[in-house]
Order: sequence, then C-alpha cells, then structure tokens
Amino acid sequence: MGGLPSKQLVNGVDGQAQARTVRVGDRLWTLAGSRTVQTVVTSVEAVKARAVVDVVTDQQTFCVAPDQLVATPAGWVPAAEAAGSAVLWSPARKLCRRRLEIRSGYEFGYLVGATCSDGTVGTNYVSLIVNDEGFASRYAACLTAATGLTARLEPVTRPSGYLQRDLPGFRVRVVSSYLADLLRQYVGGDAHHMRQHFPRVVLRDEVTFNGFLDGYVDGDGYRSSGDWGCRIVVSANVPFLREMAEIIGARFTPSGVPGRASPAGSILTRASW
Repeated sequence: MGGLPSKQLVNGVDGQAQARTVRVGDRLWTLAGSRTVQTVVTSVEAVKARAVVDVVTDQQTFCVAPDQLVATPAGWVPAAEAAGSAVLWSPARKLCRRRLEIRSGYEFGYLVGATCSDGTVGTNYVSLIVNDEGFASRYAACLTAATGLTARLEPVTRPSGYLQRDLPGFRVRVVSSYLADLLRQYVGGDAHHMRQHFPRVVLRDEVTFNGFLDGYVDGDGYRSSGDWGCRIVVSANVPFLREMAEIIGARFTPSGVPGRASPAGSILTRASW
C-alpha cells in the first residue's frame, strides 16, 4: 500500500507536520467511515516510490502515491483512479468540532427527504421554512430524534410573489457545520435542489426509506386520493427524479417544456416498503 511523500503535510492532533517528521506515538487525525477520529502511530516505514500523483480538487491539491486510498461516495479507491469523483475531506479547523451520533431510522429518513425537497443547507447550518406548521413540527421532531440537536419552530413571514404580500410561516434552523457537511455528502457534494443527487444513504432499510418518501412528499409532492394509495413527487431536477425512479421502480415522465417541473409517480404503497 502506498503512502505520502516525505514533505506532504499531515494533520496531527498537535498541529500540521510533514510526513517525514511523524514518529511512533504521535497522534494523528484520520477517517473512520465519515468521521474524523484520533489515532496513535504504532509504526513508521519509509520506502522508495517510482511515481506519485497530485490529487487536484476544487478545495485543495495534495500529493500521494498512486495506490493511496482516498474516500469517495462509492467507497475507498486508489488515488490514481479517483479522477471525476467527489473526495471526502475535512478542513483542519473542523477536526475538533462536535461530531454528531446520527441515529438511523424513520426520523433520519424524514430529515433527509424533507431537506432534499424544501430545506436549505448552508455553510454551517440547516434550515426549513414552510407555511405548514404541521410539516415544520414533524421536521423539527425528526431532526432532534436523528441527530440529538435541539430544533424548535420559529414564526416568520415570507414574501409571496403571487399575492404581493408577506405570508406567515414557520422556520426550523439548527447551527451545525458537521450536519451541513453530512447532508451535502449524502446528495453528492452539492445540496442545491437543482444539482443534488439521490441520497442513497436512505436505502439502508425500509423504515428509513419510508421516512425519506414521507419527508420528500410533505415538501414537494402529494398523496393520491385514489384507490392505489400512491405518492407523487415533483421536481425540476430531472436527473434526481430519474435516479430515484430507477431505484424504486417508479414511473417517470420528464416534462417536455424546458424549466418546467416533472412528476415522478410511485405506485408503491407504504406496506410495499
């Protein structure tokens, strides 16, 4: 297995240092899944390498051996094969921040689904602003249950372009750069509603996926009143809907009008999942 060039900086618990200065007993930050944890160096080995590669991202460039593993949404892959992939990383200043214990289940799925449909993921916060108090209450309860963060409803007003006046609404907002980063990771790195990908993390079990569907439908969809009991989601993000439809076997017909939202209809009842 490859490693780091001697002059490449590594993140130590006591600060950054060149790889060649690392000694047995030093404490370093490393990834365990999607979390950064402290580890203790138990051995150090220096070898000669015939080649190295530069991994160039939109945030940083670093140099490693071609077979050094880097974390991507598809799993750990050799650096030489990571071109075109999103790379999981953490700025050094965030290594000591509070890390949440995410609880899987219906509430987690609902949090992800509602955020994908109507939420906002900022640099260090996650929020939802809607007119429906019941929707906002469910979102706040699920956010707290899934993350442990305290989430409350705040009455706000929001402008209506159609009515030309402000309307009452409700906001749920929590400050957590860790949660914001996780949600961006779940949807492929960019949480913008027109660029997000389907969050495959909600496919871990049926309960979580049902929560995701309920959360997304509460924001950008509706439940059919017919005998089939289907749920309909609507979005202008056609790649997102196409990916979602392929995963769950739903019918999907993109709109032929550029810029118009497209429906993705699922004939799956709650009992089917």
